[in-house]
Amino acid sequence: MKPSHINTVSKLALAFLATSAITTSVFAQVTSWDNSPLNYNNSPLNYNNSSLNYNNSPLNYQNSPLNYNSNNGVYDNSGNRIGYEVKAPSGVTNVFDNSGNRMGYSPAGTRK
Repeated sequence: MKPSHINTVSKLALAFLATSAITTSVFAQVTSWDNSPLNYNNSPLNYNNSSLNYNNSPLNYQNSPLNYNSNNGVYDNSGNRIGYEVKAPSGVTNVFDNSGNRMGYSPAGTRK
């Protein structure tokens, strides 16, 4: 092989190894199936976790930023309401922004 081909092969091998290491570390962070975003109980595809479900909808007055007596608001460090949280029947706590976009979740049985 020419030296330029060896250099190219070395770069490709290094890129592959780096990608593999990053992929492995991302998946290694999930410690159990119960916490996994691939678990249907935690999935946004699950109706109980969707803002299409009225219980999770920003159209539900309980979740509305206009409801000043709401007890499920999520606030930033400056005290601005940035969203709301709703606990699903499965125990998963879903966090939505004020427009109803799911920002995250806390799996059943975990602390917030």
